[in-house]
Amino acid sequence: MIDLPNPDAADFGSGLAKIADIRRSNPAIPEPATPEAGGPERRKFRTIWISDIHLGTRGCNADMLIDFLDRTDSEIMYLVGDIVDGWRLKKKFYWPPAHNDVVWRILKRAKRGTHIIYIPGNHDEMFRQFTGLNFGGIEIRRAAFHNTADGRRLMVLHGDEFDAVMQSHRWLAFVGDWTYRAAMQLNVLVNAVRNALGKPYWSLAKAAKHKVKKSVEFIGKYEEVVAKAAGERGVDGVVCGHIHTAEFREFEFAGKSVEYWNDGDWVEGCNALVEHEDGRMEILNWADEMSQREAALDKQSSPEPEAAPDPAKEAA
Repeated sequence: MIDLPNPDAADFGSGLAKIADIRRSNPAIPEPATPEAGGPERRKFRTIWISDIHLGTRGCNADMLIDFLDRTDSEIMYLVGDIVDGWRLKKKFYWPPAHNDVVWRILKRAKRGTHIIYIPGNHDEMFRQFTGLNFGGIEIRRAAFHNTADGRRLMVLHGDEFDAVMQSHRWLAFVGDWTYRAAMQLNVLVNAVRNALGKPYWSLAKAAKHKVKKSVEFIGKYEEVVAKAAGERGVDGVVCGHIHTAEFREFEFAGKSVEYWNDGDWVEGCNALVEHEDGRMEILNWADEMSQREAALDKQSSPEPEAAPDPAKEAA
C-alpha cells in the first residue's frame, strides 16, 4: 500500500502526484491487492464519465468500481469530481487497499493511452489548485467541453457550482455531509447482511432519497438550473455529478433542446455514463450488471432438472 501524505498537511493535494510519480518512475511497483481480472474481452466505449467515488470513506463501493474498471475501456475518461473525499480524510484517515487499487487502475489506463481528464469537485477541492497540470497522464481541469461522435458539444463539470446550499450555506453542507455519512454507514451494514443472505446490492440512501419529497424537489431544481447554464453557454448539453443521482433529461432553453446527463456515483447507485462509438449515450447501473452476470453464471452451472418418468411407458 502506497503511503499517502498526512491529510492534515498543507500539501495533501500532492497525494495524487506522489502516486503518479512513484508509478512513472518505478514500473516495477507491486501489483494491486486485487489483480486485474482476465477472461472476457473488455467492453469498449468512446468515452466514460464517472464521479463521486469518495475514496477515503467507508461508503465507497471500491470493489464494484474495480469490477467496472476491469471490464470496460475507452478512448477518453472523465473523472467528474469527488473522486477523493478530502473532507473525511482531513478528519480521519481511511485508505484501504481497494482504494489504492482504484487509483492504480486509473493511472494504468492513462499509461495505456486513455485520455483522462480530472475535474475536481467540492469534496476533492484541494486538487483544484493543480488546474492546468498533468499528473501521470491525468489532466486536471476546472471544467471541460466534450464533442461527441455525432457532433454534439457537451459541457462537463462537477456541478457543486450550482448547488445553492454549497454556495450560500457552506456550514449547512457540512452538516448534511455528516447526516449522509451516517446513512452510508447504515447502508454498508444493510448490504453486508444482504450479501450474507445471497441477495444483490441495494442502496438504502438512494431509496430514501426518492421517497422524500424535498429531495425530489431539490434534484429537479438542480437539474433545471444546470441545464439552463449549459443553454446559456450555447452547448447542446451538460454532464455533471455531485447529487449522486444518475439521470437523463431534456430541457428547452431559448427554443433549443438542452440535454442534462448526470453520471451518478459509486456510493449509492454505482453508475457510469458512457458514449458508444456512434455517439449514443447510456447510463450503466453496475450493481444491476453484476447481478445479471451472476444470475447467468448460476444458470449455466445449475444442472438440468431430470425429466419426470412417463407413467404410460412404465406401465408398458
